[in-house]
Amino acid sequence: MVVSDPMKNLLKLLIFITLLAVGCTPEQEVQPILVSLVVDGRVQTYSHTEPITVGQFLREVDVELGPLDRPNPPLVTQISDGIRITVVRVSEETSCENVEIPYRSITNQIDGLAPDEVRVGRSGVNGEEQVCYRTTIVDGEPSERVEIRRNVTVNPQDEIIYVAPTTDLEPVPITGTIAYISNQNVWIMRGSNNARRALTESGNLDDRILSLSADGRQLLFATLPDDSDETILNELWVIADTTVPLPNATQLRVQDVLFAEWVPERANTISYSQGEVHPAAPGWQAFNDLWLMRIDLDTGEALNIEQILDDPNAGPYGWWGMQFEWSPNGERVAWIRADSIGLVNLDEGQLGEPLVSYAALSTFRDWSWRTTVSWSPDSNLIATTVHGPPIGGEDEAASPVFNVAVTSTDGTFNADIVDRAGIWSQPKFSPEITDPSSQYPRGYIAYLQARDWESSITASDYDLVVADRDGSNASIIFPEQGQQGLNSQEFVWSPDGRQIAFIYQDNLWIVDVESGVAHQLTQGGASHPIWTR
Repeated sequence: MVVSDPMKNLLKLLIFITLLAVGCTPEQEVQPILVSLVVDGRVQTYSHTEPITVGQFLREVDVELGPLDRPNPPLVTQISDGIRITVVRVSEETSCENVEIPYRSITNQIDGLAPDEVRVGRSGVNGEEQVCYRTTIVDGEPSERVEIRRNVTVNPQDEIIYVAPTTDLEPVPITGTIAYISNQNVWIMRGSNNARRALTESGNLDDRILSLSADGRQLLFATLPDDSDETILNELWVIADTTVPLPNATQLRVQDVLFAEWVPERANTISYSQGEVHPAAPGWQAFNDLWLMRIDLDTGEALNIEQILDDPNAGPYGWWGMQFEWSPNGERVAWIRADSIGLVNLDEGQLGEPLVSYAALSTFRDWSWRTTVSWSPDSNLIATTVHGPPIGGEDEAASPVFNVAVTSTDGTFNADIVDRAGIWSQPKFSPEITDPSSQYPRGYIAYLQARDWESSITASDYDLVVADRDGSNASIIFPEQGQQGLNSQEFVWSPDGRQIAFIYQDNLWIVDVESGVAHQLTQGGASHPIWTR
């Protein structure tokens, strides 16, 4: 359609009038947003024109939030007219206090006391621990107190009280001589457990050293120094005749002993290894030496001293100290390190090549594991516990596997005969057993079998097992099924190889190997049994 000029002019006029009317309309007034802010004990009101978030608003009015402060409503909320914003100030304080740990009083029964006698074996000392708390402070007022950690700074020392046994044990016949430690004294029994008597009364034995001669007459032991003397580890003593009613103990001119025992088949001769006091755990530093000394039993004087080893290669964890074990014929001595066992070359005065090697155990504590060595009666075989290979991805030093092994002293034979027996299996050959019905002597091997081999280091009970010397025909002889297992690794064969003495629930027991009949020999604590002729 064609629009005429008059019409065009009319349209232009209408558009101009419309624009003019719009331009002359007054602007609408923006309504303010009133915000009430409660913070730091003050209430303030603000007028704002833009619908921003709570977080933006707080920044605009210079309110800084701490990491624990609690704004309400949340920071992402958009403000609106009449909104009330509350900021709760929250902080935390840590405080610690020392708390006393009361000592426990433990009553033990021991032999040798009168029926109404009470003896304090050790005084109790309270301990102390630091307890730390976290306190929540809300707007300046403590609100919540939560314990966050405890740290024992001083361990309590239990009070130990000794009393006489309340019941009598049935008499049990004893073959040979049994010596043991009770209440840090040496006790001995011959003929019957009812004939037991104390050989020492000082109550300060060092239980690392206790050795009875093959005939049961001479006793070698060590005593700890007074608490005030921190310069020595111990002192070595000898009793020349344990058969007399009141035997005398004679002090030897030897101190700081970590290993000592009588040498078989050598009259009045001992061997020993020394160390020195060390400020760090375990309290000593081993020399890893080895000496022979023939002594005068009456005076304690050394008649002859010979050094066999002088600072040998003690292997890993040598600070703990090597151990030694003489053969029954007294002609050879085995050495024991953290990672191997072998024989000492007595002619050259040095360690021979290892007979058995394994990874040294990483205990991650202030002690180091050493295996044990048991010689066969003919001095040709050695039974021991070896640290086995890992079972998974763990490092070989952390393997929980410990096997019973037998090796020949000439190095021609070495075999694991019991797998996963446990770290404290302590295999021991029995003496030869003579049987009138056979022209050939026979014998066994005994060991402790962990009920939980994966936790055998700290958590497992053990069963006492007897088997043929090659590990076959193994059977548990103690305890009976369903009873608590052994938690002490101390056991010894009788001289005739027919019984085993062991520590069970802190008392000395014996069990007959053939019948399995067991008898309790002591009441009130025993450890470190030795059984000789």
